[in-house]
Amino acid sequence: MSGHISFFESVNNYVETAASYTDIPKGLIEQIKACNLVLRIKFPVRVGEDYEVIEAYRVQHSHHRLPTKGGIRYAESVDQDEVMALAALMTYKCALVDVPFGGAKGGIRINPGNYTVGQLEAITRRYTTELVKKNFIGPGIDVPAPDYGTGPREMAWILDTYQAFRHGEIDSIGCVTGKPVTQNGIRGRAEATGRGVFYGIRECMRHEEDMVKIGLTKGIEGKTMVVQGLGNVGSNTALISQREGQVKIVGISEREGSIHNPNGIDVEQLLAYRKSNGTIIGFPGTTHIGGPLAALELECDILVPAALENQITAENAPRIKARLIAEAANGPITADADPILQANGIMILPDFYINAGGVTVSYFEWLKNLSHHRFGRLENRFHHDQFQGFVNTIEDMTGKKVQDRERAFLTRGGSEIDLVNSGLEDTMITAYNQIRETFKAHPTIPDVRTAAFVCALKKIASDYVSMGIFP
Repeated sequence: MSGHISFFESVNNYVETAASYTDIPKGLIEQIKACNLVLRIKFPVRVGEDYEVIEAYRVQHSHHRLPTKGGIRYAESVDQDEVMALAALMTYKCALVDVPFGGAKGGIRINPGNYTVGQLEAITRRYTTELVKKNFIGPGIDVPAPDYGTGPREMAWILDTYQAFRHGEIDSIGCVTGKPVTQNGIRGRAEATGRGVFYGIRECMRHEEDMVKIGLTKGIEGKTMVVQGLGNVGSNTALISQREGQVKIVGISEREGSIHNPNGIDVEQLLAYRKSNGTIIGFPGTTHIGGPLAALELECDILVPAALENQITAENAPRIKARLIAEAANGPITADADPILQANGIMILPDFYINAGGVTVSYFEWLKNLSHHRFGRLENRFHHDQFQGFVNTIEDMTGKKVQDRERAFLTRGGSEIDLVNSGLEDTMITAYNQIRETFKAHPTIPDVRTAAFVCALKKIASDYVSMGIFP
């Protein structure tokens, strides 16, 4: 993450720091840190009139729980160290939010913008074939998901390829998550990471004594926010924060640059503008203030870096004016920038907590696939009829008629999206309060990131002990 140590080494340094606040044996910490399996493959794909050799990876970091779980990213930055680091973060993320998976990650070293849809499909299917041949994919082995540069389309290609090899396998649809809803996906998965970021920030800001320490008032309503990156995570974080949290979005950045409006930016209108014009620059009412890093230095209450790693470094960290940073991207703050931000009294919600919404809802999708029915199907109508009876009884007892609008609200059963969002909200709230309790119980723990790692390490260590590997 810094210029001196690798991304994976940086993650392990955080683990070492957190381990010093536990009584977990050193040998067990070494096992937890290690990547169990690393697959590096190269395969040819026809591109135009020639062939191109594609470099790809899949890393299974920890087998303390199975299957392993983690996204697949398509980016030119993909290398073995990055995939190992991201797989490690997945291990700690799953443990932290009580999702019963080991951590994994995958990546293909390409810029998807340089290929046609047909070429991307060929690359995805060949990659999946390699995973099947090496036994690196399966509903009980390793379950991929979308990440940077991929989405439901790629996950559908992966599922179809897997099923071609595993014809008749009853749980084959659980081999990958993030699929289109029409192909055994789950409602709410597309916006899950961004929604999780919102729930995490909102829960953090609910604690008045914590907010006072960083110079903010209690509650998310009315706070100012800057978002770096308008991809899936950034755009959904901004939209949901604006709609459901009454947050004022004052700055946004994308590849083409940063824009600012102290009076607030309508994110829905901005997304429509960018779709039509191919840029956020020039959006009415905003000022173009510089490149994609410029927005990070705007004055705001909440900063959400939702692009790529290594965005806040020792060079620009002293100029960050936010009071709370939510690491929606993986590793957006370098190891040498972190202490600078901490020294300036900035609270950081770490990536492996705040962006855990994606894997949480992926877990719900996996459960749905293994159970072979959608959430709410068995109980929705039952609850509707039950609530209808309650309302009828109230009308009979009071002699007053409940209006149709109120009746519809009071008698509504939980749909799949309602149940998914409710489960996600509960997960993010529960995990944050576990982190906060750890932080408060150990006054010497320096920051929220370390407290989160302590929580995760204790859960993973407990699994290893219960397996009988470590007495």
